[in-house]
Amino acid sequence: MAKLIKSEEVNIIYSCDGSHLDKKKDLPRDKDLNPSDYTLKIELQKNKRGGKTVSVIKDLPFNPKYFQKLTKKLKNAMGSGGSFKNDSIEIQGDHRGKMKTFLENLGFKVKLSGG
Repeated sequence: MAKLIKSEEVNIIYSCDGSHLDKKKDLPRDKDLNPSDYTLKIELQKNKRGGKTVSVIKDLPFNPKYFQKLTKKLKNAMGSGGSFKNDSIEIQGDHRGKMKTFLENLGFKVKLSGG
């Protein structure tokens, strides 16, 4: 494949194929999230983390602001660090049991999965 010289690069100004749209912004946002409609999965991970254990909540619906606030509440309740990234919540340590009861009290359906 030949390399393009800067002056030969194509600069698309308008595209009608929809590639210019941000897919996340186009998704419907749940302003009033009803927790009982969603089943979250909590799994324990150790891979690629230097042998340290992390509890990960997966299958989150798209609502980043809500889940950033939920992450902060979970970190305070578990007394541990963590983060919200890649559409999942990661809490340091094995807190699956406590996390399950915490999320069930909020109204979510919770399943424990993995190791």
